Amino acid sequence: MSRDENSVEPFKRVLVGTMRAISRDPELEVSFGVQDPSAAGHSAQLTQPPRDLDEASVARSRGESDALALKLRHHDPATHAKRQPTGEIGRAIYDSVEQARCESLGARRMKGVRENLSVVIEDRCRAKGMHQIESQEDAALSDIIGLMVRERMTGEKPPPSAAKAVDMSRKWVEHKVGPELDELARSCRNQDHFADVLRGLIKHLDLADEETDQASEQSDSQSQDENSDPDQAEGEAEGESSESGADDQAEADGMDDQMAEDDSMAADSADADDEDMMPAGSDDTDPSGRMRRPDGTFGNRREPYYHAYTNEFDEVVSADELCDPEELARLRGQLDQQIQHLRGVTSRLANRLQRKLMAQQNRSWEFDLEEGLLDTARLTRIVVDPLMPLSFKVEHETEFRDTVVTLLIDNSGSMRGRPIGIAAMSADILAQTLERCGVKVEILGFTTRTWKGGRSREKWLSDGKLANPGRLNDLRHIVYKAADAPWRRARKSLGLMLREGLLKENIDGEALLWAHERLVTRPEQRRILMVISDGAPVDDSTLSVNAGNYLERHLRDVINWIEMMSPVELIAIGIGHDVTRYYRRAVTLVDVEQLGGTMLNELAALFDEEPAGMRRTTGRGRAA
Repeated sequence: MSRDENSVEPFKRVLVGTMRAISRDPELEVSFGVQDPSAAGHSAQLTQPPRDLDEASVARSRGESDALALKLRHHDPATHAKRQPTGEIGRAIYDSVEQARCESLGARRMKGVRENLSVVIEDRCRAKGMHQIESQEDAALSDIIGLMVRERMTGEKPPPSAAKAVDMSRKWVEHKVGPELDELARSCRNQDHFADVLRGLIKHLDLADEETDQASEQSDSQSQDENSDPDQAEGEAEGESSESGADDQAEADGMDDQMAEDDSMAADSADADDEDMMPAGSDDTDPSGRMRRPDGTFGNRREPYYHAYTNEFDEVVSADELCDPEELARLRGQLDQQIQHLRGVTSRLANRLQRKLMAQQNRSWEFDLEEGLLDTARLTRIVVDPLMPLSFKVEHETEFRDTVVTLLIDNSGSMRGRPIGIAAMSADILAQTLERCGVKVEILGFTTRTWKGGRSREKWLSDGKLANPGRLNDLRHIVYKAADAPWRRARKSLGLMLREGLLKENIDGEALLWAHERLVTRPEQRRILMVISDGAPVDDSTLSVNAGNYLERHLRDVINWIEMMSPVELIAIGIGHDVTRYYRRAVTLVDVEQLGGTMLNELAALFDEEPAGMRRTTGRGRAA
């Protein structure tokens, strides 16, 4: 049995067995890949567990599997679709609360499930940036109500990252729909009745001003759906309630031994360590076959492929086009003042990287030749043995492949303040250092032109709010420094990152594709893409009319394609967020002041021998 088998495979079998037990589907087919966790019918997919299992990754994987199993067990897609509102915000609340219902049913009965789900819910809240919310208006109402319903059903407080956001909205929500929240908790075993109560809650919130023109039409349509066959609905509700009560008791009685066994196996698996295992997503025999996408699009077979509603209002712009020279100079001075105290540390690291690169470009010698330059160091052998022939040497230049590095910096609003300042300064020093060593550097940024959709959303509204519109915001991709531009000309441009109002929302997947496309057209032999971000992609306009993981799923697809199919070497640095869930080679920083050193250290490691986990099937010995 291989070491791979000894480490992760037993844990994966535990996850599969537990999912089948909780979902009460012994025929459930479970696969593992790089996509977001999902389930439908008799199949489910989980995120591939990391190579080095630790307590946190074990809890996260188990939480994801428990959440999917509970949805399969308690969720009826037909009932859900029949009651689903047509409004954007209402639909988001409807989906969020239904998810909370399914998960709460398991959390109330099984302590292990409750603990695992707590880890996943905390991760979800952090990925959505709820820990950074400073005002009630910034919080997504669907997330707030989902957490409040979960609190009503289980008695658990919101996770630490979302506690502040929930408390800011609690008084308003309680005033508007307090009785409905209580009724939801009482009716959680009956999805039919639960959906009716939830529809009433959404109605009492008086949501979405932009939808008031269609409110009457929607209300009439919804009433017909809800009242089409009241006797049948009542009968189904009573039957489901009775069945759920019996099933819940049977499941509670039968799961204790199973969960105890799972806890033991997961703990054993967490102690295992395998240095030779390939990272998640590196298996060329992935049964999902998702790399073969038609027409070069990115997506999966469960939902429509990722697309933009319109590209008409997107822009790729250089930094000096967004700001006049005088303001750029002022912003650059402001940037220098903000992080002056970091220059010493970062400069020392830059010098170390420069010495490493210059050392790899030094010339080497070949000795013990019959012709060339006389090797004076070996003349002592002639003294010892006069018959010994003279030794000669020849000088060779060490091979150093032409290299270009692209820094792709997240310019979203959550980077505002010290994170974006240190990112700009680190990029500045790194560009100087690499330029001295003959390595070209391109510095790019990505954000959106406006908050909450801009002209793309206006066009969608004027076109009649077509279903599944895809990405619904205006992209802004910024070129701070082109690869062929000298650093001295681009220095002032980096100050633009401090401009008030520049940092908005982030759509990482398309930005990554844009930076990658610029890189692959370069003539250099080696191309490195370093992404600096503080979390998952977020765009309220897009997420309000598509699935909640629409942007994140696209990002995973793009990353997987680049890592598995592209010659570009991809590195990621997460600021305050764990991006190792997305990227095979990634570092997470808690303190943004570590950013400069981490960037330089990661690049220094790349110019050493490439780690085994990063070698592709094409075979690469040394990185330089």
